[in-house]
Amino acid sequence: MPSRESYVLRKEEKSLVHKAKAEGKEQGIVAAALGMKMSPQKPPATLWQPLKLFAYSQLTSLVRRATLKESERAPKYEKVHNFKVHTFRGPHWCEYCANFMWGLIAQGVKCADCGLNVHKQCSKMVPNDCKPDLKHVKKVYSCDLTTLVKAHNAKRPMVVDMCIREIESRGLKSEGLYRISGFSDLIEDVKLSFDRDGEKADISVNFYEDINVITGALKLYFRDLPIPVITYDAYPRFIEAAKVTDPDERLEALHEALKLLPPAHCETLRYLMAHLKRVTQNEKDNLMNSENLGIVFGPTLMRAPDLDAMTALNDIRYQRQVVELLIKNEDILF
Repeated sequence: MPSRESYVLRKEEKSLVHKAKAEGKEQGIVAAALGMKMSPQKPPATLWQPLKLFAYSQLTSLVRRATLKESERAPKYEKVHNFKVHTFRGPHWCEYCANFMWGLIAQGVKCADCGLNVHKQCSKMVPNDCKPDLKHVKKVYSCDLTTLVKAHNAKRPMVVDMCIREIESRGLKSEGLYRISGFSDLIEDVKLSFDRDGEKADISVNFYEDINVITGALKLYFRDLPIPVITYDAYPRFIEAAKVTDPDERLEALHEALKLLPPAHCETLRYLMAHLKRVTQNEKDNLMNSENLGIVFGPTLMRAPDLDAMTALNDIRYQRQVVELLIKNEDILF
């Protein structure tokens, strides 16, 4: 008859066997999930630990990716509010904190583009989610590009679309296009017409026979922008890209610089460059190649942000090169 000690010993052996089988089964499940094949023999202990670590790293990676996708769904704002100190008539409540605005004058600030009313201290916490309203956007020229586009619910400013359509319908073969200036009084008249009538402005040949008046009005629109088409923030990257000597690396640098532009700015630049490329395709008649257009549009589309006079002067040739490269490679870069 077996002793009590031998009975306990056999029980412990059975427990160890069951535990080993359970571990083997668990390893097989993990290996199958990871697409690995296991040999029929029990794997050595040295294999099991790295396998667990690999499985853990895969799960961690999945969690990270899920978190990243969640953050990508977060709203991305692209228009800051244009707050100005305002005196409200009658009682007013802050649209951010819902508290009363005390005082008789200058009780708070009002967004000139969308009409949002908030305390001055609350304006620092309001998200950059301005949705411009046409009843607050009173002009076309000298208006922020993104503000104008959002107010009109368009891809590009209507000035750019209307002027380019008019130029392409009757002016692509005009000698010195964009280089020859129109009469300044007539250009100012076109500007006032856009500010007053918006999309209803008439810039046809019946009103402005000289196509150089329309090209002058388009250039003036770009010069009057408070933030240039190539923004102050992106300006240094474009200048650095123009300085790159290797052609392929230069295009890559320009492509990366374009990513820094706000959507409305990038779309406007794309549309303009496609138009200027069509201008160069009529070079035999209009005598305007990409280099000439670069000279005209470099300082128009790019303005040096707070640089000293000498640095700004040195940048002029790089501004020309940037526009020239954008025209020549419009089909690749956009």
